[in-house]
Amino acid sequence: MPRPRIPRRLRFNPEVYYFKPRGVRLQGLEEVVLASDEMEALKLVDSDGLKQEEAAKKMEVSQPTLARILASGRKKLTGAVVGGQAIRIEGV
Repeated sequence: MPRPRIPRRLRFNPEVYYFKPRGVRLQGLEEVVLASDEMEALKLVDSDGLKQEEAAKKMEVSQPTLARILASGRKKLTGAVVGGQAIRIEGV
């Protein structure tokens, strides 16, 4: 039985939560779901320019946990862009 997940502190609430390639109908698209903690980590590190240690403190997680969240989010975003998939931010 896995350990219960510790809640993360999430402050970012995006106004837009869905992205899709231009000129492609939504019906025919596969969808990639980006978790809200992945979006928060990406925003803090890649957009706000915080170091991983600082971002981890803001999210109230360890630095290795933040690194795993970042890696997962970046992999999903890259796969969606390269594969022409829609991106939905979950938990908004």
